[in-house]
This record gives sequence, structure tokens and C-alpha cells, in this order.
Amino acid sequence: MYEYYLIFLVLILACAIFAGRASAKVNSAFKAYGAIPTASRMTGYDTAQRLLRANGVRDISIGRVKGTLSDHYHPTKKVVNLSESVYGNTSVAAVAVAAHEVGHVMQKKSGYLPYKLRAVLVPLTNIGSRLALPLVFIGFLLDAFVYGMQGATTGYYLAMFGVVLYGLSTVFALVTLPVELNASKRAKTMLIEEGILTERELPYADKMLDAAASTYLASLLTSLVYFLRFAVWVLILFGNRRKRD
Repeated sequence: MYEYYLIFLVLILACAIFAGRASAKVNSAFKAYGAIPTASRMTGYDTAQRLLRANGVRDISIGRVKGTLSDHYHPTKKVVNLSESVYGNTSVAAVAVAAHEVGHVMQKKSGYLPYKLRAVLVPLTNIGSRLALPLVFIGFLLDAFVYGMQGATTGYYLAMFGVVLYGLSTVFALVTLPVELNASKRAKTMLIEEGILTERELPYADKMLDAAASTYLASLLTSLVYFLRFAVWVLILFGNRRKRD
């Protein structure tokens, strides 16, 4: 049993290091490419507005939020929120980030399947994160009371359902990765088509967006390790009770 804890401790530590490096890479990229002004002199706000209008989107507003790289698209409120470090910034990094958020708008408009799937998973993941652990404990207690009787597997299956709910966060992270990569791909295409970036500037934007993508990969790996640890813990929990009985 202890070897499992040691294995997962090492994996979690590795994920933490990878996530830390990914975060540092994003900040470093934004600092480096945030110092390179675009030839078009367009700000993050200008970029988002131009790309939305160019693609026939008239019902999405552009907001400004506090923080650095806190940019996000809120589909329910129909607003693309740009951080203070992006909104009025004319750098390659700011333009790339703004275009990435517009890429999400275009995903919704075009009915991009992974984006639609992620939208469906949001409420399910929130529910799953709240119910997973309670279901496991209820299942364990139920299994303890009815063990050896007819229907003794009820508690076990209830606990396994809790494991499945817990795993929804990993599924969400898995679906998020292609969504973010596709948004970046759309961003780069739009930036060139609209003349916001030159061919010389595009590699800088590419590196900025690639650095951001590494954070989503880190989130997926971390979520997967935690899910496996949770699943193994539940299996050990039931296994040890069986041995004692």
C-alpha cells in the first residue's frame, strides 16, 4: 500500500514541477514578446474588435478585467474580457492573447464539437467534484452494513460511481486541451488574414501561444494523476475491508 503512496507522491511532485515551469514559461514569453510592438500598432482591444467585426460577430462586447493574463471569453454574458496587461497593449503578445480569446468566440459560432462538449461538461464537472467523495463514503458504509447479504455490491458500485464523477474533471481537462490549441490556431490565421501581424511577427505570437498551451497540458497531467490516486485509494479501501472480513 505504501508503495502506491510513494509512486503518486513522485508523480504529483513531477506534475507540480512541470506546471511551475509551464507557468514560468508563459510569464517569460509574455514579458519577452510583450516588449515587441506590432507594426500595425493595434492594441489588444483593437485586435479583438477588428476580428469580431471581420467575422460578422456583432453581439459580443469587449470588457476589461484586472490582473495579468486573466483574459477569458464569457459565452453566457457574451463578452470577451481582456486583462489590463492586454487591453491597451500594442505588443505582439497582447495581440496574440486577444486573438486567442476571439478564437473561442469563433469556435462557439461555428459549433466546434470539442468546444460544445466542454460547455456541457462544465456543470457536470462542478456537480461531480462535490458529490464524488460523499458517494464513496456512503458506498463504503453501505457496503459494510450489507456485506455478505443479497445486494452486497450496492455500496461498491455507488463508490465506483463517485470515482466516475471525480474523473469528470480529468475528462474536462482532456477536452480543454484541443479547444485551446484550436483557438490558438484560429488566432494565428485571423491575425495574418486581417494584417494585424506581419509574417515576421507571427513566430513571436506562435511562441507566446505555445507557451500558454503548455499550462493546459500540465493541468491535464495533474488531473490525471489525482484521478488515478483517487481511484486506487477507493479500490484499496474496499480491498482492505474485504481482507479484514
